[in-house]
Amino acid sequence: MTSQEPGRPSSLDDVEGWFPGIDQRLFTWFLERQDQLGESGDLVELGSYLGKSAILLGRHLRDGETFTVCDLFDSEASDDPNREEMARSYSALTRAAFEENYRAFHDRLPEIVQGPTSLILDHVRPESCRFVHVDASHLYEHVRGDIRAAQVMLASGGVIVCDDYRSEHTPGVSAAVWEAVITGGLRPVCVTPMKLYGTWGDIGPVQDDLLNWLEKQEGVWHEVQQVAGRRLIRVKRKRAKKPDKHREEVRRLEERLAVAEESLAESRHLLASVRGSVSFRVGRAVTALPRALRGGRGR
Repeated sequence: MTSQEPGRPSSLDDVEGWFPGIDQRLFTWFLERQDQLGESGDLVELGSYLGKSAILLGRHLRDGETFTVCDLFDSEASDDPNREEMARSYSALTRAAFEENYRAFHDRLPEIVQGPTSLILDHVRPESCRFVHVDASHLYEHVRGDIRAAQVMLASGGVIVCDDYRSEHTPGVSAAVWEAVITGGLRPVCVTPMKLYGTWGDIGPVQDDLLNWLEKQEGVWHEVQQVAGRRLIRVKRKRAKKPDKHREEVRRLEERLAVAEESLAESRHLLASVRGSVSFRVGRAVTALPRALRGGRGR
């Protein structure tokens, strides 16, 4: 890792981008599982923005493996719909910004393909990858091509992660992803609110391992659903429990009562101290005769 310089990010939270904590944990789990099983292969990211997920992926690159990212960065898009999307959503994206962020965490940059993701198969060999993250265009035709390219690049049992598979502003991604599931043989392992994790291999063992891991995680919610006859795991961050309003009100009242009782006890103690003082007894003696006379007149 490179030494930290002023103004450079020191954690993933400092890097602009959309990469929720639950997905960071799942990326790490899938990649560490591959390491534990001795599964080798290259890493690919289609669409890197400013490098947030690429930085995490780079941490799991092993000797002899290649990490390739493909993005337009500040290049011109090849078609009008893509140009419009780039101008609307990624105006701050530049290759220099990506490289600066990545170098804040890694000594060496990944292989960078600057251009449309349709070029990726010119740079990555078939069946050479173990993990592909698809997070580039939101247009149906492009995402469809990216998923097909991922299938070509992935070795048996390799993992594909598709971003924005369900967002209301990315229906093209949803159409392409679920089309791959229904007609293209893609098998979803799990889904989060933002990403779908899948494989064209056997999902049984990886789902079993994932469920075992999820059972032990703090702050993570999950459930298993059956979708088109297959098991699918839903995962998301567990919401913090909302405080019970009635219990909270009782707690506040008990605190106020305790303060009032403490104040009353102090007042009683102070009164007892005054009554026991010499000046108080002298004062009582001096005023005793006038009080007696007033009492006598009243009879």
